[in-house]
Amino acid sequence: MEVSEKLQGILATLPTKPGCYQFFNAEGTIIYIGKAINLKNRVRSYFHADSSHDNKTRRLVRDIANIEWIVVGSELEALILEMNLIKKHRPKYNIRLKDDKRYPYIKIHWNEPYPKVTVTRQMEEDGSRYFGPYTSAWAVYQTLEVLRKIFPYLTCDREITGNDPRACLYYDIKLCTAPCIGAISQEGYRAMIADLMDFLSGHSEDIIQRLQGQMQKASEEMRFEKAAALRDQLKAMQTIIERQKIVFGADHADSDVIAMAREDGEACVQIFFIRGGKLIGREYFILEGTEDTTDNQVMAEFVKQFYTEAANIPEQVMLPQEIEERIIIAQWLRSKRGGEKVELMVPNEGQPKDLVQMAAENATETLQALRAQWQADAHRQEQSLADLQQYMNLSAPPNRIECYDVSHTQGVATVGAMVVFEQGVPAKNLYRRFNIESTSIGQPDDFASMEEMLTRRFKRWKSSQEKEAEVGSKKDASFSFLPELIIIDGGKGQLSRVVKVLEEFDLFDKVPVVGLAKQEEEIFFPHKSEPLLLPRHSQGLYLVQRIRDEAHRFGITAHRKKRTKLGLASQLDSIPGIGPTRRKALLKHFGSLDKIKEASIEDIMNVKGMNESAAKNVKASLE
Repeated sequence: MEVSEKLQGILATLPTKPGCYQFFNAEGTIIYIGKAINLKNRVRSYFHADSSHDNKTRRLVRDIANIEWIVVGSELEALILEMNLIKKHRPKYNIRLKDDKRYPYIKIHWNEPYPKVTVTRQMEEDGSRYFGPYTSAWAVYQTLEVLRKIFPYLTCDREITGNDPRACLYYDIKLCTAPCIGAISQEGYRAMIADLMDFLSGHSEDIIQRLQGQMQKASEEMRFEKAAALRDQLKAMQTIIERQKIVFGADHADSDVIAMAREDGEACVQIFFIRGGKLIGREYFILEGTEDTTDNQVMAEFVKQFYTEAANIPEQVMLPQEIEERIIIAQWLRSKRGGEKVELMVPNEGQPKDLVQMAAENATETLQALRAQWQADAHRQEQSLADLQQYMNLSAPPNRIECYDVSHTQGVATVGAMVVFEQGVPAKNLYRRFNIESTSIGQPDDFASMEEMLTRRFKRWKSSQEKEAEVGSKKDASFSFLPELIIIDGGKGQLSRVVKVLEEFDLFDKVPVVGLAKQEEEIFFPHKSEPLLLPRHSQGLYLVQRIRDEAHRFGITAHRKKRTKLGLASQLDSIPGIGPTRRKALLKHFGSLDKIKEASIEDIMNVKGMNESAAKNVKASLE
């Protein structure tokens, strides 16, 4: 292939040291990240006329417009840097965990005097203990619901002194041990949370033996209520333990068993977690970008990316085949485990081999079920877009739909929301919000707000078209492309303002736009008096409703954030006797919080709906 003069210059200056390299496309986006013991040899190999290059590599090389590299001190440092860069940039041509940023963890706030148990999607170096990642947030909450009955941990925000006069309802229903009233000491509470962590880790034998001993002692001392509570706790634990299949002796090394299924460029990896000889759980993960890649390469990338995210690393990892860089990966895992040995092994016989086979069968079944679900979803999405094309008389299915909504409280903190759906599914990375400047506090004007938002949106589009010819200019995908359908959350008035904007940008004949009325889900078209009612159970109607609801949700969320930042609603809402109606009336009458502060009690009393008592509360609260 022909290599540009710029790339030839870069290739000539590559160092022969270990490090990471990054390939960029013409838009300046990182499209691939790799590592090498010898950067010069590895990077130059991509540009050799080598018939062994697969189709994916050929496509990658065609897209390379620039190369950058980072030199490090060793192969291990290169491995760690590569994984961190892939996690940060998620390049198009790298194998990567699908939706890896969204995986939840169970977080034990061990750094606090009375640790709580929460769910988080971000591990931090804050002294807490983490378990996961899990692929289902719902499953995590279900697990915690069961565990809380066994280990009744704190969920409130009280400052725990042990001197509160009364505990909350959770203590009465046995979902809290009430350290707030001194019903359990700090030492006792932390011991309970330590047991919870051991239980999550699959090591429950010592806990059960200790509780059995405590139950027996309580019974002998005729503390029957305590003995009954311990009995119930043991029963709940045994119920969970009985579901866990015993696969090895209790002294067997803690292990993860990993296997994979692949089909049509998709890969599903299944992991079995074996702790204390028991199969305590399993998770599956989907990998993207696996086409034209060998099984052992895919497995190696999974191992690196999963254990970058994993809260705990076992002594042993069982794999279906040898993986590339096994020695350096094992060295890295040992360093993550605090220097303790981690063995990567491919079992050839006996129960370990059977477990890997079982994991592979589970991966195959999971992938088939997911593909069936994806196909069903794709069919519904295709049907919904076909419905919209038919009923709205569009020239083609609207593959990019934009919906706009305006949110405010009596003109306060007005925010415009733009959501984008591509191929019938939300493209959340393309969502945008607009701080509306054309309205005054207390004088909301949804029409003007909608006009301002659409004007700014298409100014951005026009600007992107003018910059398109500039070398190295970056596109903002939210604004650089025209929608194939615009949905406005509103009726004829809102629609007329959008039509005005489209005409100003000479886009009225290019971009279809409709307004969606809230009452009967009527769809209004420009310059037509009669609305369209989509069939009640059509996929097209479901999609329109979902898009409208998503725009409203996104807009309300942005408005609340802005409103809280301004402090208007939060301060007024906290005043006794001031509800939503009076708050709106005050803001409409005075226009700002400062004006309310300056007003006399008599002025405040003159506002519709106010009385002397409420006015005094406002004045006293805002002084």
